[in-house]
Amino acid sequence: MAGASLLLLLDDISLLMDDVSVMTKVAAKKTAGLVGDDLALNAEQVTGVKPSRELPVIWAVAKGSFINKLILVPAALLVSTVYPPLVTLLLMCGGLFLAYEGAEKVIHKFWPTLLPHDEEQNAHRQANADETVDLVAFEKQKIKGAIRTDFILSAEILVISLGAITAVGAGILEKAVVLSIVAIVVTVGIYGLVAGIVKIDDAGLHLIEKPNASAGTRKLGEFMLAAAPKLMKFLSIAGTLAMFLVGGGILVHGIGFLEHGVEDLAHLTGIFESATTMLLNGLVGLIVGVIVVAIITVIGKIRNKDQDASSAH
Repeated sequence: MAGASLLLLLDDISLLMDDVSVMTKVAAKKTAGLVGDDLALNAEQVTGVKPSRELPVIWAVAKGSFINKLILVPAALLVSTVYPPLVTLLLMCGGLFLAYEGAEKVIHKFWPTLLPHDEEQNAHRQANADETVDLVAFEKQKIKGAIRTDFILSAEILVISLGAITAVGAGILEKAVVLSIVAIVVTVGIYGLVAGIVKIDDAGLHLIEKPNASAGTRKLGEFMLAAAPKLMKFLSIAGTLAMFLVGGGILVHGIGFLEHGVEDLAHLTGIFESATTMLLNGLVGLIVGVIVVAIITVIGKIRNKDQDASSAH
C-alpha cells in the first residue's frame, strides 16, 4: 500500500515537472526580448566604472536582484490569486516605463539639449578621474539605481511569464515552480553574462601579455580587446530596441483597438506578418515613449519654475 502510494506520488511529481518544463519554455519565449533588454541595461550599468570596481558593482546589483525576486515572486502569485485584472494593469505600467526609458535614451543620444543634463553621469566621470574620491561610497547610489531598474524589469519578466503560463491553464503550484525557475535562471544568467562581457577586454589583454603566447593566442587576445567595446555598443542598441518592441507589444496587447489594428495591418503583408507586427509594436512603443518623455519633461520644468518662484519670495 505504502509502495503504491509512493509510486503514485512519484508519478504526480513526474507529470508536474513535465508540465513545468513545457510552461517554462512558454514563459522563456514570451520574455526573451525583455531578458535581452535586461542584459543590455545591466551591461551598461558598469560603463565608465574602473576595471577594479566592475565585478564588485555587478555582484552588488546581482544580490539586490535576488532580493527583488524574493519579493516579486510571492507578490505576483498573490496578485494573480486575489485580483487577476491587476496583473494586466501592472503590465501596462511596465510597458509605459519601458517605452519611456527607450525614448529617453534615443533623445539623449541624438538631441541631448532637449532633455535635462545628466548630472549623475558627469559626476561619475569626475569621480573616476579623482583618486581621492571613495568610489565604493560613491557607487552606492549607482547600485541603488541599478537595483531599482532591475526591480521594474524583473517585475515585467515575472508578470509576462505569469500571464503566459496562466493562459495555458497553470495551477498555483505550477505557477510558483515556473516563476521560481525563471527568477533564478534569469538572475544567474544575466549577471553571469554581464560579468563575462565586461571582462572580455581584460581577458584579451591577458592573452596578449601572456609570456610565450603563440601568434594565434595573441591574435585572439587582440580580437577580444577590439570586440569588447563593439559588443557593449551592440548591447546598448539592442537593449533600446527591445524596450520599444517589448514595451510597445505590452501596450498593444492591452488596448483592444490597437491590437486589432496591428493584427489587420500585419495580416496584409502575408509572409512578413510577424516582422510587420514587431515593427508596428516598436513604432507604438516609440510614439508612446516620446509622448511620456514630453509630459514628464514639461511637468519637471513647471515644478522647477514653481520652486524658483517660491525661493525668490
